[in-house]
Amino acid sequence: MASREDIRDFLRRERDCVLVEVTGAAGSTPRDTDAWMLVAADSLFGTIGGGQLEYMAIDHGRRALKRGDAPEAMTIPLGPEIGQCCGGRVALAFTRIDREKAAMLIECSDLEIASRPHVYVFGAGHVGDALVMALSLVPVRTVLVDTRENELSAVADIPGIETCLTAMPEAVVRDAPPGSAFVILTHDHALDFLIAAEALRRDDASYVGMIGSKTKRSTFKNWLSREIGRPDLFDRLVCPIGGTTVKDKRPAVIAALAAAEVMAAALNFRQPVQADISRRPAAAKLAR
Repeated sequence: MASREDIRDFLRRERDCVLVEVTGAAGSTPRDTDAWMLVAADSLFGTIGGGQLEYMAIDHGRRALKRGDAPEAMTIPLGPEIGQCCGGRVALAFTRIDREKAAMLIECSDLEIASRPHVYVFGAGHVGDALVMALSLVPVRTVLVDTRENELSAVADIPGIETCLTAMPEAVVRDAPPGSAFVILTHDHALDFLIAAEALRRDDASYVGMIGSKTKRSTFKNWLSREIGRPDLFDRLVCPIGGTTVKDKRPAVIAALAAAEVMAAALNFRQPVQADISRRPAAAKLAR
């Protein structure tokens, strides 16, 4: 199934479109200079931040498409005159898409997607399914892992979610790339402990979280000390996932809270890799 982010599909449908890039951002702005979007006559791909700024960019790009000429760059102050109160200033470059530019955008999009942090969710139960659905909307690579084929089939066709059927989930932990996040909520506490211990041994994990109560948390700490001789590993475990501020045990609520927790950990663990659009046309400079 095609991804929401399938730029190839958009470029196949929209042969005539304009690339809009944020080439300068001073002060408070909706997005930084890594932001870009594609504007076609009746559709869009991506965003430069929304609001009146984006409406102006879309209108500018579409008027150029209609005229058939090369759109000029714009510098827009984000003040009351355009109905935005950010207070910054944004420079935008506009480029008609040809075959070479399309290939470059596809390459950049592929690189950005490939560089995203991996999040492994162990357990395709109610909370696990809700969590991977929440994570499918954000820029991470989400993998749902389970030992039960029937449970995985429920989310197999949802865009943005990968599934992994395995008899040894702990092996998935060992093979995961650096910076991965691990969320553990299987149907078996013993399996939870095994996966969590494997994940906590990895110094390069961005997040290790396990669903559970105070009793489960205490039991796991004792197990780490008794079976592995590493009670120090426990300090890196997030349990329960999603925190304790909100007293709500509904799967969708736990998933929403945990997704925010995982995203913060995964994205702060390393510097985000931005798509390289250095081959774009000369950047417009902010007006002084």
